[in-house]
Amino acid sequence: MLTQEELEYFKTKLLARKEKIETTLDKTSHEINDIRELELNDEADFASVSTDTAIDNAIIEQQRQELAEIDLALDKIKKGIYGICEMCEEPIGKTRLEVKNFARYCIVCREIVEKNKSKDKQ
Repeated sequence: MLTQEELEYFKTKLLARKEKIETTLDKTSHEINDIRELELNDEADFASVSTDTAIDNAIIEQQRQELAEIDLALDKIKKGIYGICEMCEEPIGKTRLEVKNFARYCIVCREIVEKNKSKDKQ
């Protein structure tokens, strides 16, 4: 089980990451809007902007997913269930939480979830 001090440490890290993502999302949204307002002179300009926008959109989507995971982790801290695996209900190792502060599964259960995801894609 995590101590109160450890919970505060992870909460601080999660909040800092959340703020960084929100700032990045805001900046990227402004950049995309600026690009939309550009006058594109030829097909090469349009193709370049289209590729960049697709990449930006993929990054935005990934960051929104991470933001949702962070919000879930912060909610778990409030409820007193942070650091508990959603599958086996055993504690998630501190080392794993250090690497991925919003981890939902212990390492063993994460491997099971990943294997099931890859089977679903086939």
